[in-house]
Amino acid sequence: MLSDAIGCIGFSWAASPACTELETIVLDWYAKAIALPTDFLSDSSLNNSESSLSGGGVIQGSASECVLVTMLAARSQAIRSMKEQDPWTEDSAFLPRLVAYCSTESHSCVEKAAMISLVKLRILEPDDKCCLRGEILETAISEDLAHGLVPFYVATSLGSTGCCAFDNLLEIGPICKKFPGTWLHVDGAYAGNAFICPEMRHLMSGIEYADSFNTNPNKWLLVNFDCSCLWVRDRLQLTSALAVDPLYLQHANSAESIDYRHWGIPLSRRFRALKLWFVMRCYGISGLQNYIRNHIRLAQRFEAKLLNDLRFELLNKVHAGLVCFRLRGSDELNQELLANINASGRLHMIPARVRGKYTLRFCVVHEHASEEQIDLAFKTILEQVAELLSSPRETQPLEQHLSVGKSPKSPTPLDKKLVRKFSFTRSVTRDAYKRSRSKTSLHDGATPITVLEESSRPRTSPTHSVVDTIDEDGVFCDER
Repeated sequence: MLSDAIGCIGFSWAASPACTELETIVLDWYAKAIALPTDFLSDSSLNNSESSLSGGGVIQGSASECVLVTMLAARSQAIRSMKEQDPWTEDSAFLPRLVAYCSTESHSCVEKAAMISLVKLRILEPDDKCCLRGEILETAISEDLAHGLVPFYVATSLGSTGCCAFDNLLEIGPICKKFPGTWLHVDGAYAGNAFICPEMRHLMSGIEYADSFNTNPNKWLLVNFDCSCLWVRDRLQLTSALAVDPLYLQHANSAESIDYRHWGIPLSRRFRALKLWFVMRCYGISGLQNYIRNHIRLAQRFEAKLLNDLRFELLNKVHAGLVCFRLRGSDELNQELLANINASGRLHMIPARVRGKYTLRFCVVHEHASEEQIDLAFKTILEQVAELLSSPRETQPLEQHLSVGKSPKSPTPLDKKLVRKFSFTRSVTRDAYKRSRSKTSLHDGATPITVLEESSRPRTSPTHSVVDTIDEDGVFCDER
């Protein structure tokens, strides 16, 4: 409330000294709390840089902004380097040669940032644990160099959106150093907050190779939206790409102070630092650690319950507060299960595709979550599973599954539209489904998952069995 009520427009130190200085101080606090390398601190007396100006932090509106501004900074750095070899070429002529990299588990904001930056994006396959590995990245970079392209940016994740996977920075970092001018960005939007707990920091091994890092306290540190923290190792690389300094915005203290208008896209800025300051002062580091640890403990309790029931399949290793699971069976079965759970109003989950499978995501989010609530959530899921599996399933279409075999006490069956709504899926034609699956595209955790509409599903017959499948290259196959 105070952050909204204070009517400052903190684009520069002159416009609002308190807004600027508190943001600098609080982000140094938070960087130390999550054990970021000292090169990311604004306080030059604490970092290891020989320059009086080194790194620093800034609060952006979202992780999407963090990825975009760092990609723009990396692009500017790459173009300056290419201009040294070819000074008479226009900047725009270099853009078709620039290529960025990420894994299929990266957030869709990386794809959007590449679109805005007018650069190529190469989306790489992770390993069987959904982690991007150094060997895959090195092979891709070498191939692109052989074709005359210029690698300039690698986006990695510590806690991916779909299944909270952690990319291998210890392998990726040296690869980026091997190819000079390649900016390494680390997105820890959700799980990055957990590094406030020392026992979680092994998951950020290799962070010393990063050029930038972001995490969102509004996702897992009791701060309301919007509050996305970005740190850079070299602030001049960022500000030189974004600085526009007309006369009417200049002031006498520009040389000695930070003007955050040069650190992002907007000119005017809200007093976001006040929100983070209040949370850190009210809870303290130990209070925030206890909050994170409780969520992890409860998620692992839920994981243990799943492992004790052979009907369920676990899709991720539970490091944070997210558990990805599904019933052993078809995607349609799991879509129906999620729809029924969400329609009950007792529990809410959203899906993801993990290793090609439709997956339910259980995330502990309530501040004061308890074991009793976790047990109740699992009981709710078991009730819906029992109701679902009591229905005859053989070869009936989905809408029939929802309407037969129910007991008199069962709730009103969901029609097909409600199933789509509550399972967060979007029904498309066979051709549209084929195009969507053959194109490698990133997900955002909010866009509905594409599935075949019922009229496009082949029907089985006694004499001919047809099964829709996707082969390893993403090509739609009619029969197998």
